[in-house]
Amino acid sequence: MLNVAVKIEGVNLSFGGLKVLNDVNIDIDEGQLLAIIGPNGAGKTSLINCISGFYRPQQGRIIYQGHDLVKLPPHKIARLGVSRTFQQIELYTGLSALDNIMAARHVFFKTGVLSAAVYFGRSRGEEIRHRRIAEEIIHFLEMEAIRKKVVGTLPYGQRKKVELGRALALEPKLLLLDEPMAGMNLEEKEDMARFILDIHEAKGTPVIHQKPTIVMVEHDMGVVMDIADRIVVLEWGAVIAAGTPEEVKVNPVVIKAYLGEAA
Repeated sequence: MLNVAVKIEGVNLSFGGLKVLNDVNIDIDEGQLLAIIGPNGAGKTSLINCISGFYRPQQGRIIYQGHDLVKLPPHKIARLGVSRTFQQIELYTGLSALDNIMAARHVFFKTGVLSAAVYFGRSRGEEIRHRRIAEEIIHFLEMEAIRKKVVGTLPYGQRKKVELGRALALEPKLLLLDEPMAGMNLEEKEDMARFILDIHEAKGTPVIHQKPTIVMVEHDMGVVMDIADRIVVLEWGAVIAAGTPEEVKVNPVVIKAYLGEAA
């Protein structure tokens, strides 16, 4: 029997009079790749935002490693090993791909401000170690050609890879991916799916030494059906179905609400 990594209990989220999440209950098993699907406005990104601490639900609990994430600020959630990408890319567009990944590593720096300012001894050693990890992530994601390029000049698909690299730099045990393949062409999607599967299996992945739990919001149903262990379907902020890809794709409620009724 698998251990539950994340337990979402009775989560309700509203903005004014608009109900965004309605009594959401989900158990996410340790090491599982869970896909969350649903029509636009179903509450998928809002749920990711609640797990990562960007939104605070009015009711309910999100239990991870014995902590209720609803009561913690985002930086403390990140220190528990929770990392994410965003639906709308959130990168330092004036910095290089390498510098964006290095920026995420600063949560692991142990040297003080003074030694870091003069860049000697322990501070220099830390910088070298973290830069080596950043370079390993770049190699893993096959980004050598863009490592020094300013992110703001990169095509959208390449920026998505940089954002995934930055999320990996936080050494996640729980990785939240919000539409990681949005705006990509077929070749880019195939590459991203391969990277996600390798991360999921902790195969050749720097900084991830055990199989992480992954929660992925994605609209590409072909990708979801191919790589997800389990799928949760949201509609109007409520869970309407959950199960394996094989179970979900033949569920009449899901077919009617999301996949489209057969002619």
